[in-house]
Amino acid sequence: MDIDFLDAVRLPGEIKRMATDIRLKESLPALTERIVETYEECGGINHLGHSPLPSYREVVEVLADIREILYPGYGRRQNLHLGNVGYHVGDLIDSLHDRLTQQITRALRHDCKARDLETDFEAEAQAIAIRLLESLPDLRKTLADDVHAAFEGDPAAKNLDEILFCYPGVSAVTVFRIAHELFKLGVPLIPRMMTEYAHGKTGIDIHPGATIGARFFIDHGTGVVIGETTKIGEGVKIYQGVTLGALSFPRDENGNILRDHKRHPTIEDEVVIYANATILGGKTVIGHHSVVGSSAWITRSIAPYTTVTIENPRLRYRGTSDEANSDHFTALDYQI
Repeated sequence: MDIDFLDAVRLPGEIKRMATDIRLKESLPALTERIVETYEECGGINHLGHSPLPSYREVVEVLADIREILYPGYGRRQNLHLGNVGYHVGDLIDSLHDRLTQQITRALRHDCKARDLETDFEAEAQAIAIRLLESLPDLRKTLADDVHAAFEGDPAAKNLDEILFCYPGVSAVTVFRIAHELFKLGVPLIPRMMTEYAHGKTGIDIHPGATIGARFFIDHGTGVVIGETTKIGEGVKIYQGVTLGALSFPRDENGNILRDHKRHPTIEDEVVIYANATILGGKTVIGHHSVVGSSAWITRSIAPYTTVTIENPRLRYRGTSDEANSDHFTALDYQI
């Protein structure tokens, strides 16, 4: 995981040029004042004060270092072996402890409006950082199952190296599983920062609050959306464009969206969901070992071992061939 998109880029040979007419700069102080005035007029989209927010750059760097631990040899440090990998991981763990503690402290302090201001946020953050780091051995085992599921589920994959280097689904799920640990530990803001970073890099949108079992594989991945209260069992495989979403949001008597209830579907074990299928609703359950075909729209539960496909669309062909316009051509149930 790189952060090159965060860095300013100057093209080779580019020369910094001064304005040719200094008089045009005379209006800049007044412009500055107008901009600063909007910080009071349009509150909520600026954060000014002595308690900094978590650093987006630092959160992305933390993800990169955790990935180095989870997949040694596939990241920035090469030439690792059993004789030196312990030193490498030890350095990363020590650094991650400090940086996670700092960033989690910032997130907790920012979220303290409804909490006791006497809370020792740094001590709480350190405890959370330790618990996240302690989860890495088990997390690595879960991710190994995910990687093997990807290899077994895609005949185009030649080896596990290709899976780890090239598959956006594996990258997105890796970030999700890290973020989900922090989400379970009650860390605000940072889990969403992590998964939205992955969303931007892979086109796969997984809310850190979702629950996803082992051996999970997203093939191709572009356009996949998995909502916050989704529950996914083990051995599930989904394809590009799949949405596991909510129906219209219920509201309280004041018109506010109800947030603390299940809005997204449950996908049981060993389900396959093909491209562009949409499954909606918190009461919707897709029974185990079912298959949902491409472009299906599902808003109610289906029993285990069920195959759901849409009716074949009627296709119209334009051409000179009589055969091209005949009715014996049929569409596939789904395409990969």
